[in-house]
Amino acid sequence: MELILLCTFAFLAGFIDSVVGGGGLVQVPAFFVLYPQLSVPNIIGTNRLASAVGTSVAAWNYARAVRIPWRIVLFAGVAAAICSYFGATLQSMLPSDLLKPIILVLIIAIAFYTYRKKDLGQSERFHIAENRKPLWAAGIGAVLGFYNGLVGPGTGSLLVFGFVGLIGYDFLSSSAISKVVNVIADVSSLIFFLTHKYVLFHLALPMMVCNVAGSYTGSRMAMLRGNAFIRKVFLVVVAGIIARFAWDVLK
Repeated sequence: MELILLCTFAFLAGFIDSVVGGGGLVQVPAFFVLYPQLSVPNIIGTNRLASAVGTSVAAWNYARAVRIPWRIVLFAGVAAAICSYFGATLQSMLPSDLLKPIILVLIIAIAFYTYRKKDLGQSERFHIAENRKPLWAAGIGAVLGFYNGLVGPGTGSLLVFGFVGLIGYDFLSSSAISKVVNVIADVSSLIFFLTHKYVLFHLALPMMVCNVAGSYTGSRMAMLRGNAFIRKVFLVVVAGIIARFAWDVLK
């Protein structure tokens, strides 16, 4: 029964993550509840394998239908992979709880801004010169890669907002870019979990199948329904991130 429930959450997480990111908010807490006897590295490593493959499928699905600016992806992805490592290193020395009140305020501001600005991400409206886009993408990748290593939850959703709000891509293009950047960062951290034998394959493989199914379904629906649908899902997921951080801060 635990495995069936875990795979159900894996499908749901894959669906959400493929549209706007934030699938970890569904999958990781469910994993902790269903398998409390497992260590944190076991849970994170096992989940990371399943989610990395699911995100790869979503990225491939987007790449077939959406024009992805690969130069932007390269700059953001490399910066995210490097800074995620340093964020994870700092996490072992600095309690992430110190940062959570600041992050909570930031995410509330993002949600409020996105809700009020109805046309945000509905079409591409670039705010910066073409030759500066790679540098801005690297900056977004670096900051959120570091955040991913240090804190974690909601990185995919924040990446989407970064490419929409700071550079000016629409939600569909931003989701596509974010998926590829996520894959690069996930593979970087997955190497650590695999080499240290934290991945439990008897759980990871069935989770992976369900996560892939959810990712494929979600990315297809995002492309069929377009920017308005992605914006709505984004607001719902960001509300979930706010609730999660508010619980951590106020409990």
